[in-house]
Amino acid sequence: MRPIRTGRLILRNWEERDRELFFRINSDDTVMEFFPFRRDRARSDAMMDKLRDEAASLGYGFTAVEVAESGACIGFVGLHDAEIEPLVPAGTLEIGWRLAPEFWGHGYVTEAAEAMLRFGFEELGKPEIISFAVWNNDRSTAVMRRLGMTRDIEADFDHPSVPDTHPELKRHVLYRLSRQDWQARKKAAE
Repeated sequence: MRPIRTGRLILRNWEERDRELFFRINSDDTVMEFFPFRRDRARSDAMMDKLRDEAASLGYGFTAVEVAESGACIGFVGLHDAEIEPLVPAGTLEIGWRLAPEFWGHGYVTEAAEAMLRFGFEELGKPEIISFAVWNNDRSTAVMRRLGMTRDIEADFDHPSVPDTHPELKRHVLYRLSRQDWQARKKAAE
């Protein structure tokens, strides 16, 4: 994949030096508050390898976010094939993110996600990009709204991958952004 630069960030594929941060964000209770699992080191390494290979072959994915000034990897933001059929059609892209907590509240997710939306709509030609989160994950849904995404209440769902042992994490809200709405928003901002 080709790196994407924003004002403060570089969105790039995963590198060996990112393993410790990737493990930390996938095992940290604060970061993973809305997930029913934590990854141990072996599972984290396997997931990073999978994401790196997907980004290399597809040209996009849940990719590393690096602060350009410091070179520090702070987490990931990216596009991924939504894996919640039949709730959304195959080929639908979701946008998602996960940062280490010390980087929350600096606008990094919104900045990186804006660049990824541009890539998804302009480079990949997608007609729509979705995002979803546990119903009470206010931090993530606030980002979705800042990106111009709109909640589709009719499409809220119980996530099929969340085990019944975690009923509080099953209900998810779904947000959508069409290329047409994204273009109108972009034009209005000019």
